[in-house]
Amino acid sequence: MDKEIKYAFVTGASGEIGQAICLSLARAGWNLYIHYYQNKQAVESLLPHLLAENVDVIPIQANFDDITSVAEMEKQVFQIDAFIHAAGSSHYALFQDMTDIDITKLWNVHMFIPMQLIRTFIPKLTKSKQGRIVFISSIWGEVGAAMEVAYSTVKGAQIAFCRALSQELGPSGTTVNAVAPGVVQTKMMDQFSTEEQAILREEIPFKRFAKPQEIADTIEFITSKKANYITGEVLRINGGWLM
Repeated sequence: MDKEIKYAFVTGASGEIGQAICLSLARAGWNLYIHYYQNKQAVESLLPHLLAENVDVIPIQANFDDITSVAEMEKQVFQIDAFIHAAGSSHYALFQDMTDIDITKLWNVHMFIPMQLIRTFIPKLTKSKQGRIVFISSIWGEVGAAMEVAYSTVKGAQIAFCRALSQELGPSGTTVNAVAPGVVQTKMMDQFSTEEQAILREEIPFKRFAKPQEIADTIEFITSKKANYITGEVLRINGGWLM
């Protein structure tokens, strides 16, 4: 465990992947800003487990559909050494049936708000000389998926953003990477039938979906000093589904 005082800002901390990330980082000695929107109960349940690791934890409530939330979040952050964007939502529909509101919501939560936050946090992130920025992207950001066209688009934008920003921030020692999971066993999969999930599993060499903890383990590594020379990368966690 690193001994220095360090703070990570995790968006979407109330989700299953976000919770696993927070627990892994706390165990690795990170103090945390844990962002959530509506699921306060999940954060309240998570909090004792984080505090048991003897780290500081600062819950931050914000709606990513509200662009004024950036200024409010900035006021609550005094030190930041890592920014992990795990907040997200999906929209399963034909693209032609999506409304402007549907598309705007996906853009805001996956790209616009995190871009604004990162732009604001860069002076603090670069101060430590080993800052970390990580986006939880998706396999669909690399290959695209029917019925998830807009979702695939914003996930692809996350990857492009990470690659471009890594070039700007490299001289400061700040790394910028994307993690691209395949199918993860979360409540998001409840929208698919048992038969549909079985078909998906058969397409994956491991014949199973990823666990949230497996995503968190990768985040723990990429935010550690062991990953000092890794930047501009897309770390695939898909069980060999995409190679």
